Amino acid sequence: MTASHTGQSQSELPMVHPHAAGLDIGLREIWACVPPTAANPAVRPFSTFTPDLEALADWLQVCHIETVAMESTGIYWIPIYDLLEARGLEVYLVNARHLKNVPGRKSDVQDCQWIQRLHSYGLLNASFRPTAELCALRTYLRQRRMLIEYRAAHIQHMQKALQQMNVQLTQVLSDITGETGLQIIRAIVAGQRDPVQLAHYRDPRCKHSQDEVARALTGHYQPEHVFALTQALAAYDFYTAQIQACDDAMEQLYHQCPPAQEDLPPLPPSTKTNTHSKNAPTFDVRAELYRLTGVDLTAIDGLNASTAQEILTEIGTHMEKWPTDKHFCSWLHLAPHNAISGGKVLSSHVLPGATRAAQAFRLGAQAVGKTDTALGVFYRRLRARLGPERAIVATAHKLARLVYHLLKHHEPYTPVSPDVYEQALRQREVANLTRRAKQLGFTVTPQPA
Repeated sequence: MTASHTGQSQSELPMVHPHAAGLDIGLREIWACVPPTAANPAVRPFSTFTPDLEALADWLQVCHIETVAMESTGIYWIPIYDLLEARGLEVYLVNARHLKNVPGRKSDVQDCQWIQRLHSYGLLNASFRPTAELCALRTYLRQRRMLIEYRAAHIQHMQKALQQMNVQLTQVLSDITGETGLQIIRAIVAGQRDPVQLAHYRDPRCKHSQDEVARALTGHYQPEHVFALTQALAAYDFYTAQIQACDDAMEQLYHQCPPAQEDLPPLPPSTKTNTHSKNAPTFDVRAELYRLTGVDLTAIDGLNASTAQEILTEIGTHMEKWPTDKHFCSWLHLAPHNAISGGKVLSSHVLPGATRAAQAFRLGAQAVGKTDTALGVFYRRLRARLGPERAIVATAHKLARLVYHLLKHHEPYTPVSPDVYEQALRQREVANLTRRAKQLGFTVTPQPA
């Protein structure tokens, strides 16, 4: 971009944020740019140590900066974002895709100047970030999910050690980390080798008989494999304790969050059955979410307490960020993106995106497809016509709209029965058929059942 073009663009575009700064953030240094009239030089580098970040915030305040835009680079932006927000500055976290076309030679100096220029003209949109309480809760939840993934690897290590000793515990138990499985494994680690004695730990609810369990536990107990089983069990217990610590911290944080309203009516009992997951938190997440939002998100078909918690920590409790449910679904990348040129739709497809909230809605769509509900009928109808991938996205889109309306209007969820849905679908098909027949010069006459 030449100087003449730069001057022409500056004179034509209105200045939306005259006291704006731009930051280019890296691992070792941060380049900051302020308006040329605010300081000389207008571009300065700062280190990423905490005293240097404090000096950066002081310099921005001396330059009378009111708003700062920065690129979302990995996790390097988090410390300076929190510091500037605590200083009272309006911070814009911008998608890196909106800043990649830097004119001229690309460098850190050019990047911060380009960010500052675009932000001063109001051409940058801030990425959504929930409140501080929900951000902290989201951090605990992501840490908990990571611990569950780590623990799953050690469950596989236990299965491998048992298989190497030809202890076919996985053939008689659906889950070796259940009540029966863990008791048997702990007894093996403690030195018990008699299959009959080990089979006494069988829970009466097990499908296989005690004799079948004893036959499966007859194996070749080698010391090296028992040692591997012992270490895998110890690692499993360690991560289980870490997950419990996360649950305790999350429960305390929930109690610190203010309720949605003071005179909140009591939470009605859940009408769903068998919705408890083994990896679910140990405290009552459903009650905490209801106190936080004022609505019961788990009443929506396909959403349990864990899925609703995942969604809420990603989207927040207030929907003012999105004017309509269409904006909300577009932000989630669950709505079709239409490329239109010359009044003609060139393409219509869902943009790629892997946000955690969209993944949670997709999981809910897969779960609701197995239920005898109106949403389940909708999913199966689209699956037969368009395939599973499009059916999942379309059903997730419906779930997202339901969550949006519940959080925005604070109205209880009223599900539609499958019969009412199928009747409305039949009326729609009859109306379409009648209109099409009229266009072709025919008349549709319904026959008695």
